[in-house]
Amino acid sequence: MPPPAVKTVRDLIYWQYAAIMTDAATGKKNEWALRMSFLNKLKSGEIVWSTAVREWLLEMENPHVCIYCGAADNLTTEHILPRSRGGEDVTDNVVRVCKSCNSSKGAKGLYEWKGLGEKNNHHRIAEGKYLKYIYALHERNGTLDRTLSDLCPCCLRPKCIEEGHAEKFTLYCIEGYFAPQSREAALLK
Repeated sequence: MPPPAVKTVRDLIYWQYAAIMTDAATGKKNEWALRMSFLNKLKSGEIVWSTAVREWLLEMENPHVCIYCGAADNLTTEHILPRSRGGEDVTDNVVRVCKSCNSSKGAKGLYEWKGLGEKNNHHRIAEGKYLKYIYALHERNGTLDRTLSDLCPCCLRPKCIEEGHAEKFTLYCIEGYFAPQSREAALLK
């Protein structure tokens, strides 16, 4: 789980993106000192995440394989944040995947799909695009500075309880807000 310094949705998104940056620098996502340094630099604006052009260039290194499993057959376009959850049909929200992974993921968010135990085992491009896209949606909705207590009534709380993470800030907090049944509850707040 994130450290106590992670208090808001913005912090949580930066914390997970800092894991991607740490992995790129060291080959390990959980080098805590470096990850905390990246978190603080992202929060202060000293560094920024990669651009959409950089993501596209990375995607083009292997354009004919599934970004999730590496399969080369039956590729399709996958919305990282499903359209049923308000995900838009824009390049920042799509990757190429095989039909099997697309079907398996279905209408789930990236972290919900594989569970919190796999939170550090997503493809760097898919996860990076997802975090930046989720950030933009939270920014648009005015929810970047919400805290755990603000989000629990409208997130994937039953899933957190099921996995033993009740009352802890998890990555479900950033994507659960966009679950269809949750959006309505969130709008009532």
